[in-house]
Amino acid sequence: MKKYSGFFWMELAVGVLLILLGLFTFLRPGSLLSGIVAIYGLIAVITGIDDILTYIRMEKYTGFGPVVSLISGILSVMCGCMLLLYPDAGKWILSLLFPIWFIAHCISRLTHAYILRMAGQKFFYWFSLAVNIAGLVLGILMVFNPVLTFMTMRFMGYIVAVYLILLGVDSIMAAFHRRDFF
Repeated sequence: MKKYSGFFWMELAVGVLLILLGLFTFLRPGSLLSGIVAIYGLIAVITGIDDILTYIRMEKYTGFGPVVSLISGILSVMCGCMLLLYPDAGKWILSLLFPIWFIAHCISRLTHAYILRMAGQKFFYWFSLAVNIAGLVLGILMVFNPVLTFMTMRFMGYIVAVYLILLGVDSIMAAFHRRDFF
């Protein structure tokens, strides 16, 4: 078996980005969901226009166009406009998707924690275990009480910001520790 001696650059990059996102969220906790909703809205409009243009190009060159592309494009533009014009609707939806991401990410990290213990990285093992259990609890609380999460978004924004920073530190520590193990 070949020993991997490289540095885990992707893990380091993810850690730095999570810390930056956590700091931005900490400075502007109310704008986290608004920014994400606006980005999704813009992407939906752009992909919808691309689908409509694909339909037009296909019909021009072949004599018939994929109707699914036209319908998908119209629906994407409509959804994108809805998200851009009514961001509160998108915030309600994202207030459910964001906790699901927390839960999935934490479960994924917890399933890999035993490797850290086997590698003899006790501090990193316990730190990673604590951060991911806290994230799992936070995600479950946000899923089972989305109204409270939405109403206390500023307070929850601070909690999410601190968690994102800790998750970033966890990823950076993983980058430095895993290079010695693999």
